[in-house]
Amino acid sequence: MEYSKNYKVKEEHIDVQGIMDGLYYPFYMEWCRHDYIKEVLGFDFAEEAAKGVHMVLSQYTLKFLRSLKKDDEFTVTCELHADAGGQPRLHFKQSIIMNGKVMTSAVFTGTCVAATGGRPYLPAEMAEKVKDAPKLDIATLK
Repeated sequence: MEYSKNYKVKEEHIDVQGIMDGLYYPFYMEWCRHDYIKEVLGFDFAEEAAKGVHMVLSQYTLKFLRSLKKDDEFTVTCELHADAGGQPRLHFKQSIIMNGKVMTSAVFTGTCVAATGGRPYLPAEMAEKVKDAPKLDIATLK
């Protein structure tokens, strides 16, 4: 299932070249991904942190294809993938799209860890929701 949210480039995210600074592309993706995680997966970061469960990123890859400019309106997509190797990881394939063109694409990988430390895991409710998701092998990403 692909999830999406619409955004508009903020003036303060524009660099001296008149394009959006590369630093901000992951932020827009994070805002969309966090909404997806809360609305679709039912994981509320604040509530879970209070219970000692932290969802963290372990890695991400990002490809810049085209630049966004001030006031550009665009869509950020988010699609969940389970780990092909069966590891307790979530992979989120994301894109920034404007006028039908992919501007930026990325894969963010995350997992959960106890606030007190220990091995990565997925809470049972989340693991249940992920079990039928398409599988992704991050080792083969190009």
